[in-house]
Amino acid sequence: MADDSAEAFDAERLAAQELLDDDSLTAFYIGVVDDGETVDTTFAQTADGPQQEGLQALSLLAAHVRIVANEAGVEPATVAGDAATLAGRMDELSPEGLADVEGDGDDGES
Repeated sequence: MADDSAEAFDAERLAAQELLDDDSLTAFYIGVVDDGETVDTTFAQTADGPQQEGLQALSLLAAHVRIVANEAGVEPATVAGDAATLAGRMDELSPEGLADVEGDGDDGES
């Protein structure tokens, strides 16, 4: 990892820690990749009812999709479609299997 990349990563990690210190949070989702292979996640929320819970969860998902799309230089719909496909297969795929799926002739059309 280049020095600039390492510095950017450290800055983003610090920003994430600061966000989590905010006592007014009502929902959060964190995903962590450890050593390039292991994915750990946690999700928590507090809400006044099922509708607010659903909206908070969808808002977090939408924000994540936009971030990934921006990083990849593709449309959010492409990321959402790929994520939905992978979500349906997560139990059967290892990290190596996920890398293989990424290369499986996806033409980017939805």
